[in-house]
Amino acid sequence: MTMPAIQVSQLSKTYVVPEREAGLSAAFKSLIHRKTREVKAVDQISFTVDEGEIVGFLGPNGAGKTTSLKMLSGLLYPTSGEAHVLGHIPSKRHRDFLSDITLVMGQRNQLVWDIPVIDSLERNRAVYRVPRSDYQSTIDELTELLDLGELLQKPVRNLSLGERMKCEIAAALLHRPSVLFLDEPTIGLDVTMQRRIREFISAYNREHGAAVLLTSHYMADVEALCDRVIVIHHGRVLFDGPLTDLVARFSPHKTIQIELDTESADLSEYGDVVEQEGARYKISVDKAVTPEVTGRLLADLPVIDLTVEDPPIENVIEQVFSSENAES
Repeated sequence: MTMPAIQVSQLSKTYVVPEREAGLSAAFKSLIHRKTREVKAVDQISFTVDEGEIVGFLGPNGAGKTTSLKMLSGLLYPTSGEAHVLGHIPSKRHRDFLSDITLVMGQRNQLVWDIPVIDSLERNRAVYRVPRSDYQSTIDELTELLDLGELLQKPVRNLSLGERMKCEIAAALLHRPSVLFLDEPTIGLDVTMQRRIREFISAYNREHGAAVLLTSHYMADVEALCDRVIVIHHGRVLFDGPLTDLVARFSPHKTIQIELDTESADLSEYGDVVEQEGARYKISVDKAVTPEVTGRLLADLPVIDLTVEDPPIENVIEQVFSSENAES
């Protein structure tokens, strides 16, 4: 039986943070009697990710996503629990482990600001001891897939955000890692660039069988790349399963988009009209009666176009958090 690429069991991270009241007097008191409190950033999470699997790791700001990725990449030592990545304990930071993973953080730089991109890539080649022949073939592959071209000769400070992000990803994958931890890799990019980054991640996953754990606030990233998602909130796992099951479990409605030849129709008897723009209407309908309502709309009204969709994933994720807050 093949071992999972990532295996996490009851993993936790707790920070001890000082706290005091405002003011000079409180500052002096804290020098003698410092008050602290514990903050659980990650609270006994467990999951596995298999080789070649792309898993979305979702949650609001402060949910514990980045802390989890830092523990799995060996940057943070866990308070308790266990994690294994490719059979290694991340916190021990063995060379074989570090040579086979990568961590891409959309808001952090690894390229040297004032030198051409190609020089930073050459530095990474030396750090990872990539043979010259392998390095050149990898550079050629990444240049084609990411359309780097003339970017390689530019200083990093002269690149746009989208251009820099492509080069950051190239630097992170230069050593052909088997596990990718991607923390908001498309943050701040325009829609076109987001799509290109997604296409590249998908292509790399197919060609190299890499396991990918992806965090993103852009649901388009998740829908395009992930069949499975893990939802985390307040450091705890709320959901782990197929993306389709998440929609089915937390959203009991379908959205019917309909275009009529009139802008004055009253559709309230068919469902909850959530949006109208001219002769286009959006109706939220219980899944169980969607076929019946669709038939009635087609029979009763002058329909030009009609589509039935699941609700946006953003709405489903919001429903997950709302349910958790209601229970706590």
